[in-house]
Amino acid sequence: MNPLSVQPVVMAGGSGTRLWPLSRAGYPKQFLVLSGNQSLFQQAVARVASLADDALHVRAPIVVGNEEHRFLVLDQLRELPVTGSDVVLEPCGRNTAPALTLAALQAQAHGGDPILVVTPADQTVTDPRAFTAALHRAVRRAAQGGIVVLGITPDRPETGYGYIQAQGPADALQVSRFVEKPDLATAQSYLAQGGFFWNAGLFVLRASTWLRALGQFRPDILSATQAAFDGARRDGAFVRPDAAAFAAVPSESVDYAVMEACPGSAFALGMEPLDAGWNDLGAWEAVWQVGERDADGNVARGDALLQGCANTLVQAGHRLVAAVGLSDVMVVETADAVLVADRSRSQEVKHIVAQLTEDGRGEGRLHRKVHRPWGWYDSIDAGERFQVKRILVKPGASLSLQMHHHRAEHWIVVSGTAEVTVGDQVLLLSENQSTYIPLGVKHRLANPGKLPLELIEVQSGSYLGEDDIVRFEDTYGRT
Repeated sequence: MNPLSVQPVVMAGGSGTRLWPLSRAGYPKQFLVLSGNQSLFQQAVARVASLADDALHVRAPIVVGNEEHRFLVLDQLRELPVTGSDVVLEPCGRNTAPALTLAALQAQAHGGDPILVVTPADQTVTDPRAFTAALHRAVRRAAQGGIVVLGITPDRPETGYGYIQAQGPADALQVSRFVEKPDLATAQSYLAQGGFFWNAGLFVLRASTWLRALGQFRPDILSATQAAFDGARRDGAFVRPDAAAFAAVPSESVDYAVMEACPGSAFALGMEPLDAGWNDLGAWEAVWQVGERDADGNVARGDALLQGCANTLVQAGHRLVAAVGLSDVMVVETADAVLVADRSRSQEVKHIVAQLTEDGRGEGRLHRKVHRPWGWYDSIDAGERFQVKRILVKPGASLSLQMHHHRAEHWIVVSGTAEVTVGDQVLLLSENQSTYIPLGVKHRLANPGKLPLELIEVQSGSYLGEDDIVRFEDTYGRT
């Protein structure tokens, strides 16, 4: 008997606004290391990539993500023993139904009709064996043409999740309805009644089954996404759908587009219970729940000192954070922002991000330390007409050939070797050497060595914004 062909799909979009200030739009929570030593995205890829056994042939995962995060995805994939992944880039956010449709079309482009194992990129599981066993059961059911969702066995009356009601024999549960996030009293009744499970956004179904179901319930999404995919171009590991066509795709979730319409239709919607220590780390309250607590229920991360505190989370990223006499409070410190909030109101952090966006402030979008495909920069000081940055360039990487209209720059090498192009000159600089980049002159910074290049950049001028960059050549397609 030939093994079943399984195509893992990792949905890596999303902004993680409820985990601000650690999660930002430019570096969202799925790429953060919040538990263990791998990011949530890496954990998700590793979980689904390890499903293979004698009965299953597991393909390299397809990752669906945002164009802005493409190099974060590639960098984190390179750290895993996984090769050959396609990274499908959404030109703009259109929710999960179009994202899954792109993945299904890409899976079929490789031939056959594989079973899609679809997982969000921002969850944790503490019992991988139980997770794998549940997915194997779901794959066998989906092989017959059905749709299978994984429902999390609830252990508390949670108001931050949607619910699934399922009925039938324990080994053949069928979904009867989906329920929106309830209030506390309703969540308590679900827990007491039984038969209700948290909706984790984990689905298993054949690629053709998804496309047929979408064609029945939302043919407008299917036809528009198909048009965008038909116009896609390949760029190394990246698959780029046509941007204009994808912008015309209606925005809708998998649940609203298809899943909630399945009960009572021709599409059988089964459910597999999952009791594997699952958590989506959707808010700081969830981070406290999965953290290692002391005798007083406190979770301390980083350089944190707590005195007389109870059931409190303190996350220190860049300096000592001391807390005295706090109960049921969250304190999260980053280089440029501090969050202090009641633990019971952790879902409301997203409103702070919305306010930052409305006010045009950058703290909702980027960290002080900004990751780029060539490395990163950290804006360590700024004032009127000057800015100081610490810059790291990866071995073999280079910045674009560029020019600035409003600022000049001084570069001082701290470690490594810098290859600096200034106009028609090319210089090699080593530790403690420096150079000057005049305003309006074309220049490029590169690291020709095998060790990271680190330098200090001092900018001076009338305008120091990141949009004062004219690119002439760029390895990363940003010209």
